[in-house]
Amino acid sequence: MKKLSAPQRRWLLTLHLLFAAIMFGVAVVFLIFSITAANTDDESVLKACYTSMHVLAQTAVRASTIGTLVTGILLSVLTHWGLFNYYWIRRSVNPSLTSIVLGPIGMYFWTLQAVTLTSSEGLNALQNPSFHVNSQQLWIGIILQILSLAAMFVISVFKPWGPRKQKKRMNLS
Repeated sequence: MKKLSAPQRRWLLTLHLLFAAIMFGVAVVFLIFSITAANTDDESVLKACYTSMHVLAQTAVRASTIGTLVTGILLSVLTHWGLFNYYWIRRSVNPSLTSIVLGPIGMYFWTLQAVTLTSSEGLNALQNPSFHVNSQQLWIGIILQILSLAAMFVISVFKPWGPRKQKKRMNLS
């Protein structure tokens, strides 16, 4: 497969970093909205926080996750890094899968549940046990999302562990 030229690689890397920055920024916004929702006694603020998070889960989270995933795979396949040639790329798979599951899937359903409960019950939702379970799941998801994204940034900057040792193939002919 043909490798990218230096300018092409730089443009693709720039696009990848932009998508990753959007993912991280949205995760931080989710954290801010969750802190606000946890500390308000104003029904409209509570609803606005969860509605805003849900809109972000439907738009920016999905788009940035897909964009980061596609550009990351293209960078691996179309450059010397390869998909499995370096330990640092292999080690970034778990945080990547965590972000993919938590972002577009987890955040969508947890915020949808929060919007549904706060829309139907208002501040009374705060007394509902299922609201508390959902809220805890959302908090855990947000924290894991931020940690996994931060881990991917650190791994991709420092590129620890070096290249994998290639197995020697036996020629059977």
